[in-house]
Amino acid sequence: MPLVEHLTELRRRLLYSVAAFFVLFLACFYFADTFFNFLVEPLARVWEGQEGRRLIYTALHEKFFTNVKIAFFAAAFLSFPVMASQIWAFVAPGLFKREKKAFLPFLIATPVLFFIGGVFVYYLLLPVAWQFFSSFEQIAGEDLLAITLEPKVNEYLSLVMRLIFAFGVAFELPVILLILVKVGMTSAEGLKKKRRYAVVIAFIAAAVLTPPDPLSQLALALPIILLYEISIFIATQMTRNRDADDATES
Repeated sequence: MPLVEHLTELRRRLLYSVAAFFVLFLACFYFADTFFNFLVEPLARVWEGQEGRRLIYTALHEKFFTNVKIAFFAAAFLSFPVMASQIWAFVAPGLFKREKKAFLPFLIATPVLFFIGGVFVYYLLLPVAWQFFSSFEQIAGEDLLAITLEPKVNEYLSLVMRLIFAFGVAFELPVILLILVKVGMTSAEGLKKKRRYAVVIAFIAAAVLTPPDPLSQLALALPIILLYEISIFIATQMTRNRDADDATES
């Protein structure tokens, strides 16, 4: 195809992706309160049975822009399969059959692993983290002032989205490493030799991406290390299968 036709095809694929995102954004904005209540549920379970518990907002526009953030975040996640399919439809005609077979699983695994990371945060980390942070409240007494937790809606959403994004990206580690192995930029042996550096980087990444508390940092660093070990195992199997295929062809 001439360059102009390639650019026309690329524009068409981008328009489909943007249109899908825009439609999903409007739908998600309509259900933004439902999404927010779902994200608040781990905290509501910690406060279950306690009277007067609430979240607050202190600016007139705060809740509106919180809903906009929720809609953007949800629409980006939900529209990713459409965007990925459009990218694949644009790139696939230029790939050989073996290349398609090699890279299609990575394209499918990307949203799945991100979703698993989000599920890990929501069902395992948030209940424990919110219980831990809530324990710093203080009941009023003699010479003591009450310390009560009243989170702001935008700060709560920002913290939850940050954790979900951090864990979602961290769970993409096998995809990134296996692609590097696939294209020959590293190998299973190379990953094994750099294991000690990977552990250090995992804890640095956890310190940067999560709130400054040991619980969240350990909850992110340990899965990263585990995923690194899983990547080494899969890379070793990939190398053996590739060597066996090359031997068969020879």
